[in-house]
Amino acid sequence: MERHMHRSLVIGLLASVFALTANADAASPAEEPAAEGRAPLSYPRTRTAEVAEQQFGVAVADPYRWLENDVRSDAEVKGWVEAQNAVTDRFLATLPGRAALERRITEFYDYERFGAPVKKGGRYFYAHNSGLQNQSVLFVRESLGGEGRVLIDANTWSADGATALADWTPSEDGRYLVYSIQDGGSDWRTVKVLDVATGEDTGDEVKWVKFSGMEWAKDGSGFFYTRFPEPQAGQEFQSTNLNARIYFHKLGTPQTADRLVYATPDKPSYGHYASVSDDGRWLVVTTAEGTDDRYEVHAIDLRDPGAEPKALVTGLENNWSFIGNEGARFFFITNKDAPKLKIVAMDVGRPGNPVTPVVAESEATLDGASIVGRRLIASYLADAKSQVSVHDLQGRKLSSVDLPGIGTAGGFRGDMGDAETFFSFSSFNRPTTIYRYDVRSGEVSEWAVPKVAFNPDDYAVEQVFYASKDGTRVPMFIVRKKGTSGPAPTLLYAYGGFNVSLTPSFSPTRLAWLEQGGVFALANLRGGGEYGKAWHDAGRLAQKQNVFDDFIAAGEYLKANGIASPKGLAIQGGSNGGLLVGAVVNQRPDLFDAANAAVGVMDMLRFDRFTAGRYWVDDYGYPDREADFRTLLAYSPYHNIKPGVAYPPMLVTTADTDDRVVPGHSFKYIAALQAADPNGQPHLIRIETRAGHGSGKPTDKIIEEASDVLAFFARFTGLQLP
Repeated sequence: MERHMHRSLVIGLLASVFALTANADAASPAEEPAAEGRAPLSYPRTRTAEVAEQQFGVAVADPYRWLENDVRSDAEVKGWVEAQNAVTDRFLATLPGRAALERRITEFYDYERFGAPVKKGGRYFYAHNSGLQNQSVLFVRESLGGEGRVLIDANTWSADGATALADWTPSEDGRYLVYSIQDGGSDWRTVKVLDVATGEDTGDEVKWVKFSGMEWAKDGSGFFYTRFPEPQAGQEFQSTNLNARIYFHKLGTPQTADRLVYATPDKPSYGHYASVSDDGRWLVVTTAEGTDDRYEVHAIDLRDPGAEPKALVTGLENNWSFIGNEGARFFFITNKDAPKLKIVAMDVGRPGNPVTPVVAESEATLDGASIVGRRLIASYLADAKSQVSVHDLQGRKLSSVDLPGIGTAGGFRGDMGDAETFFSFSSFNRPTTIYRYDVRSGEVSEWAVPKVAFNPDDYAVEQVFYASKDGTRVPMFIVRKKGTSGPAPTLLYAYGGFNVSLTPSFSPTRLAWLEQGGVFALANLRGGGEYGKAWHDAGRLAQKQNVFDDFIAAGEYLKANGIASPKGLAIQGGSNGGLLVGAVVNQRPDLFDAANAAVGVMDMLRFDRFTAGRYWVDDYGYPDREADFRTLLAYSPYHNIKPGVAYPPMLVTTADTDDRVVPGHSFKYIAALQAADPNGQPHLIRIETRAGHGSGKPTDKIIEEASDVLAFFARFTGLQLP
């Protein structure tokens, strides 16, 4: 399913004004009360420095700025990380039931999993995990029902399982496979090519690739990709990503011979994504400057070696996500005059590239579309739940795809001439199942069904709607084991940003929480994409406080309606959701009983100075513009921590190789929190090694971290573990 082009820059992005002054070293001994039954806890000493900057008449202190330095090259930061991890590890080891919880999560993870197949040249390529493999293995079949053959097993690449197979794309004839390698969780990729018949690498290698697709020329002669200039030594994980360029790599040649295809040297902040049209004639270049779905589109005629890019859409004003083409008729998803999106066709063979409607905007939000077997398959979100409809190329609705229930569908990849496609379906209580869809008959059949060590029917999923502070109606999913009655320890999760929609999905770790009688809630806050552009706009820039209000209202609803225990509400969020957790803990420390801010953006005044942070100004604003600065300063987690406030127990999680949201955000935040509340509840940081923002993390690290977080939540919400 073709989705919004720039989402790879968004997923997992992302901080109070803190009243600490930049004075002498601050020792932060933290004594936990003996009445709580906990051993005394002393935080490592964190040095402060007299760092303050005048911004628009405001003196902004930043005493922990030195913690922004890279742990790989700064001995002091490395020592601080080791000292913090030692304190955290000792504390986590004392949590009741933690070992039993890890065993149970491991059991839930130990089931066979498949990815949706991709068909090329009569071959079927798909990912498979036998259960507890750290990395899924890429297989190929010569026919749909044939025996699978291992193509790539990333589990053999490193002893710690932290080197992962990232993206992969077979050539049109299925002869070659281009794939990328991710090491230690970094966003950087090394790209190689495999001969599918022999299973051997061809020797082709491309480096310094990031935020890129890999698009084959239809004749299999090579592939298009996006890369950045090689960073300076020592700055690989922190320097800002600028000057993205599209290249073509011809098989059998060195990277130094790669041909530059598209670049905008006069606009270094522009990012570019390449797609090859269905007929192979056109290279479609989609350009964005930030994370918003606001694109320019150019087409390059691949039949003419000297062809100049032809401008199809200019101005960076609307979403124009390329779906595919039928000759000169290019299909796009757009939000131009359609806040919940629609499908249009552009005739690139006529002057002015006239646009005509194909599938009109509907009440549900269009989430993606693809062309398979001369059919448009459109995926919608109706109150954050998947619906799928099938249309002819003129836009007439032919049918709907029957889905198994309330959940999330994805996939539907294929070509104009294919008679079949595959899709995945999952929900909170149902692991991912892969289905085959016959494009002509509309028949849906099971292709890979997981066998799990629990009964999905033991768990109930419901959706409620609650009122936010300003009266806005916000949806929330609530999941619990059937028979769970009365208030119970509850885990509330949300994101609220970057037009990202949270939909039902299966998690073995959350299942372990539910099995013990806990409740899981997922709130669909403003700032996401669940209800289209207006919903996104209502939760970003000057409206960002709406996101925090929505989350606080969700917590109040859960307690007021007897779902969460009076002292049993834990909250969790990652990336932009980590920012969310930090902000609401500052604003309502009395409401939440435990919190986990994962890989969060915590310093809202400096986020744009590292790696991909510059893209996020679309949602957050520009720290160097006064109006945006004052908005950011009002909620920045790092800057709004206040001494003397009783903050709830907090476990911050991050990783040393996170080059999406650099770990300095979390380092500075926890140092400030420990200093402001040294004798209060535990405020700890868990720093993973050889891991990044989340993608590529090996299964054993996922299980270990989840066990720590859930045991921490259980300890402070009253959930009884074995």
